[in-house]
Amino acid sequence: MDVEAGKDSLVNGFSSVIPGWFSEISSMWPGEAHSLKVEKILFQGKSDYQNIMVFQSSTYGKVLVLDGVIQLTERDECAYQEMITHLPLCSIPNPRKVLVIGGGDGGVLREVARHSSVEKIDICEIDNMVVDVSKQYFPDVAVGYEDPRVTLHIGDGVAFLKAVPEGTYDAVIVDSSDPIGPAQELFEKPFFELVAKSLRPGGVVCTQAESIWLHMDIIEDIVSNCRQTFKGSVNYAWTTVPTYPSGMIGFMLCSTEGPPVDFKHPVNPIDENECQKSVRPLKFYNSEIHAAAFCLPSFAKRKIGPKAN
Repeated sequence: MDVEAGKDSLVNGFSSVIPGWFSEISSMWPGEAHSLKVEKILFQGKSDYQNIMVFQSSTYGKVLVLDGVIQLTERDECAYQEMITHLPLCSIPNPRKVLVIGGGDGGVLREVARHSSVEKIDICEIDNMVVDVSKQYFPDVAVGYEDPRVTLHIGDGVAFLKAVPEGTYDAVIVDSSDPIGPAQELFEKPFFELVAKSLRPGGVVCTQAESIWLHMDIIEDIVSNCRQTFKGSVNYAWTTVPTYPSGMIGFMLCSTEGPPVDFKHPVNPIDENECQKSVRPLKFYNSEIHAAAFCLPSFAKRKIGPKAN
């Protein structure tokens, strides 16, 4: 790769397509990059909030990119979508009302819809272009929008939560991008306080919570904010996603004061036999992976283990 050409490919510190390759470079993970070979660029556009690109890769299928950062690929999206959804929903009995903040691609909706107890699914996504692009280029992900229980709200997640009556939801899932740009306030204490207010006693939230290999300082802040806000359980879990920086991503799982929630031992397991018979069987999540997701390596356990429970 030509170094000068590589420099020219950067826009505001984010990656772009170098001839034949997409290379993800950001100040969020300095000194490293992850590259995928590009077969064809399928879409490029700019919404009111961010740059959006879809390309066909050689090895991971179609790829969705927001502001130069990979959000999902057809090959490994299951590891993220299934875990961020089933870790919280399998930890409480019979969830009925679920709110998704972000998640415009529709993958979390697809997974929430597997739970037959759920009666109402609200999703608040700030960027309508993400929704439209996902429906066009990722129909197997955006299929979640077809469920009749789903209501789409286009707008700011914080503003939406401010208008939600106290105790409305059994579960809130925050499928956000990294804490820069439009998603930054979704990692701050005032947002967590709004989430807690929207939940019933013993309700749960699961939010994207960065990588222990790259962002331990951010994770420590998130754990601290959650510990101050949520009076039930507070746990950090993680999963492997090959195309995410460092190959993994974490989740914060918290519950409000009320009926106790033990995130490490699911009480509402998905019937795996039924899921395998369905049109879209689970690809990643199972009860064993659920329990294992809360096992932290020693360095992370020393940093955040004592602050979570």
